[in-house]
Amino acid sequence: MNKTLKHSLYLFLFGIVLYSCSIKTYIPEGKRLYTVASIKIDADTSVQDVDLLKAELETVLRPQPNSKVLGMQPGLYFYYKNQKENPSFINRWLYKKLGEKPVYQSDVETFEVEDILRNRLENNGFFYSSASSSFDEKEQEASVTYNLKVPAAYKMERFQLDSIPSPLYDYVKEETDNSPFSKNMRFDLSNLKLERQRIDAELKSKGFYNLNPDFFIFEADTNQYNNKRFDLFLNLKAQVPDKAIVPYIVQKINVFPDHELKDTSALEPKRFNNKNYLQNPLYFKPKHLDKFITIEEGDYYSPQTSKNTSRRLSTIGAYKYINIEYKEIDSSLTDSLGALEANIYLSPLTKRAFRAELQAVTKSNNFAGPNLAFTYSNRNLFNGGETLNISTNIGYETQIASGENAGLSSLEYGLKGELIFPRVISPFKIDDDFFEYSIPKTITSLGVSFLQRSQLYTLTTGSARFGYLWNANRYITYEVNPISVDYTSLNKTSDEFETILDENPFLRRSFEQQFISGLTVSFTYNGMVDANKSKQFFLNSTLDLAGNSIGLLGKEDETGEPKSFLGLEYAQYAKADVDARLHLNFGKNKDHTIATRLFAGYGLPYGNSEVIPFVKQYFSGGPYSVRAFRIRSLGPGTFSGDDNSSSDGSFFDQTGNIRLEANVEYRFPIYSFFKGALFVDAGNVWNSKGNPAFEVDGVATDKFSSDFIRELGIGTGFGLRIDVQGFVIRFDLAAPFHDPSLPEGERFDFRFDEPVLNFAIGYSF
Repeated sequence: MNKTLKHSLYLFLFGIVLYSCSIKTYIPEGKRLYTVASIKIDADTSVQDVDLLKAELETVLRPQPNSKVLGMQPGLYFYYKNQKENPSFINRWLYKKLGEKPVYQSDVETFEVEDILRNRLENNGFFYSSASSSFDEKEQEASVTYNLKVPAAYKMERFQLDSIPSPLYDYVKEETDNSPFSKNMRFDLSNLKLERQRIDAELKSKGFYNLNPDFFIFEADTNQYNNKRFDLFLNLKAQVPDKAIVPYIVQKINVFPDHELKDTSALEPKRFNNKNYLQNPLYFKPKHLDKFITIEEGDYYSPQTSKNTSRRLSTIGAYKYINIEYKEIDSSLTDSLGALEANIYLSPLTKRAFRAELQAVTKSNNFAGPNLAFTYSNRNLFNGGETLNISTNIGYETQIASGENAGLSSLEYGLKGELIFPRVISPFKIDDDFFEYSIPKTITSLGVSFLQRSQLYTLTTGSARFGYLWNANRYITYEVNPISVDYTSLNKTSDEFETILDENPFLRRSFEQQFISGLTVSFTYNGMVDANKSKQFFLNSTLDLAGNSIGLLGKEDETGEPKSFLGLEYAQYAKADVDARLHLNFGKNKDHTIATRLFAGYGLPYGNSEVIPFVKQYFSGGPYSVRAFRIRSLGPGTFSGDDNSSSDGSFFDQTGNIRLEANVEYRFPIYSFFKGALFVDAGNVWNSKGNPAFEVDGVATDKFSSDFIRELGIGTGFGLRIDVQGFVIRFDLAAPFHDPSLPEGERFDFRFDEPVLNFAIGYSF
């Protein structure tokens, strides 16, 4: 940091301190700033969890004092500065963004707060509590203390159902028999409200379409006891509509697969599986759409069934809006049963869409350049919800900084076609009832890409996938690809790259096996969908098996040589990895987060393979890994590019078949959509079998051992995020303080003067 920058920083901090200290000079005469409110509780010995009760009562204290930042009150300062005549533009802007109107002692209505505190205590069963308050006054500040005397709580003796008309009585009786209420339960108004909502939700799922939780009323009777006991009764309020006490069945279902705001009376219904499909012309084949609708004629009305149907329909990907409306059939209403007509309105998305993206790509290995992508989508291609995506891209990157890869550039272009069926395509029948939460999607894709690395090689890659993707519930997702095929062809290699391959046989072998055929299985648990929870957990586990089935068809061209299939040498390996993340959210709005991550991966080559194909190997470093090291520059093991006579090739071969990483990051808000982070990353990659090209003085520097902890690359840094409604642009500046490529005894060295700037889209974990 240069002297000018340091001087400016000191002046800024000194100015902030002066601002905070000068606030008292602005306080009007006879006024005192309200600083804090506290609660003191004198509770009966029988009262439990006094600290929890105190925390709940503190939430109702009003008003809130002016906020502080590191003991200072800039909001107050900018408010006062803006009150003077003709404030400057900067003062007006700062007041608008940060200013706070002062809260004085005179703004505190202690009698009102006392009433609220007594009311909250009574709601918790502490009847006949008392509350008083007193101010602690200083020259220009004042604080208040609320003193509460809390007697023993009223507790329930018994809970029973009062008189409720039929047929509602039997249903409510069943729910009260399963009530969480028990003898000696403390009176708690919030629990009574929750119990009403629980009973209402259960009864709605059994057809009580017109029921409302406000129709129920709890009555407490203390007349029979003199020891703070009460009997609790559940009753129905007077003048509840008759139609609220009878269940409803779904008598008729109308489905509008191509609904728009127009007259639908002229549409002729087509009957399929006890549902009426109204569309002209045919937009969605009823036999395919029907599987997503779980509402059935003759079933009792259920909000959960409606939500399930709406969610399943939204996963098709062909509809913009899903609206399910129920209409009462008054002519069918009796004293014991009602009837509904369900109308399912489906508004399609635009059938054809075209998207173009222009990106400026900057990577942490100093490569940068533009990338242009085009995607064409055709939704509901065969009138069964199918989606066709055809995408093409072209990108150019070049080394923008000096270094071992200076002068390198690459040109990549590719074409990919993807066809998604919102149902199971299988040679054998699979019962759709097995997938209650959502119907799997069948995803097929074909792709080809070309990568031209200047002065080195050209790589052609083809891929084909066939698999299934589905949600087992709100949190769990499965992806199974029984067919996963990749073909790579390394050609037009330069003399320089051939030299690199000659010096590293392992690297050559990783490129020689051109054919990869196998299956992949992935399991994901995503607790991050509960955004308001204090603890969020995420787990992803992937298994990648290659060469098993195709090995049965392979043949050995030469004794002792790897087998081939259709003249192509194929790979055999098993690869598994686990990515676990835990987020701890705290703060007033849960906008502060401690985010942690642990990644472990292992690949085992066998049979036809001595080494895992290059495109399947692990690497470490970069914006989604250990951010203090550039991408692919960390490891394997204690290897250093300087130890390799062909260090120019280190960019390609710093990979391994074992990877371990751990990260911890503190995320916090700064202002508006700007957020900050402090983080520590650790990790590395290794080989389970030493690569002779990495040996130094006969010692394998890349082999995994029990001493792996000492071989972790560790770095720390800080970051800035621009988070606009979930779209995140991330800048991370990090420096290493443990570099395994250095000799032992020199690895701990905080190189803060050699930071690495990472730029990425989205959070790292």
